[in-house]
Amino acid sequence: MRHFKWAMSGLFAAMLALAATPATAQLGGPPIRIIFPFAAGGSGDTLARLIAEKLHEGLGRTVVVEDRTGGAGRIGVQAVKHAAADGDTLLLTPIAPMSIYQLVYKALDYDPINDFAAVSQLGTFDFGIAVNPQLGIATLKDLVAWAKANPTKANYGIPAAGTLPHFLGVMFGRAAGLDLNHIAYRGSAAALADVVAGHVPMIVTTTADLVQMHKAGKVRVLATSDKARSPFLPDVPTFSEAGYDLVANGWYGMFAPAKTPPEVIDRYSKIIAAAVHSPEMKAKFAVFGLKPTGTTAAELTKIQKDDSAVWAPAVKASGFTARD
Repeated sequence: MRHFKWAMSGLFAAMLALAATPATAQLGGPPIRIIFPFAAGGSGDTLARLIAEKLHEGLGRTVVVEDRTGGAGRIGVQAVKHAAADGDTLLLTPIAPMSIYQLVYKALDYDPINDFAAVSQLGTFDFGIAVNPQLGIATLKDLVAWAKANPTKANYGIPAAGTLPHFLGVMFGRAAGLDLNHIAYRGSAAALADVVAGHVPMIVTTTADLVQMHKAGKVRVLATSDKARSPFLPDVPTFSEAGYDLVANGWYGMFAPAKTPPEVIDRYSKIIAAAVHSPEMKAKFAVFGLKPTGTTAAELTKIQKDDSAVWAPAVKASGFTARD
């Protein structure tokens, strides 16, 4: 069984100290459930609990988080699909189940667009490519020249096969005219350890996982993947600045079952947008490498569709197919 590893790494354990406990006061109506379709303890679970507290404050209702695992996130997504469209059940998920899974699974038991009503994108995160400093590679152009001169050594570590870092490596290889070989690990920490030890020359993973290693001089980040430079690594150019037309990021978003009343969606969206842009939440997001967005429902629907189109060529080129 192949499993996606979308909850990104041990860095996010620090977030648990920041997570607010969902409110328990019965102030109006039944509890609202936020289903997070992956295991507790990671970044997404903690984010869900932070948002639960803000929805409680804005609505005066109990909001609880339910970690519904299984099927690489699909079990929790399906639970929301089949829930009543009354605003009492929400889905908080990373990008993959809503923009990527339709590209890698031959058949899904849900339609990411038509079975759900987008509520709001909460925040985005980007990715970086880093090398072992002992290689003497200072820029992305240097890396491309080295990889062309050493094709049998041009391997990059990734947290797991079928993840966005895997597909970003494919994107970069296509943009640079390289045939890079991915090496899949069980999480970013193991891949980083091998890069630091010199067993693998480079890694593609979330920027958040690279920040401390870069600052300590244990790896050298050559580029990050968003349109603008990462606020966490402002000294590092983007792929575009480094000469490669490549922009890609990940995100967390909130969804409801299809046919949830528009006025309910609009109210939730406004509460979330105000919450994630508050100084308190901005600081908490920064701890785990998220940039707050707080979009409208319509904007999230467009992001969903656009990002699926962005990642589709790399997914196809990778040859990856998810298996249960």
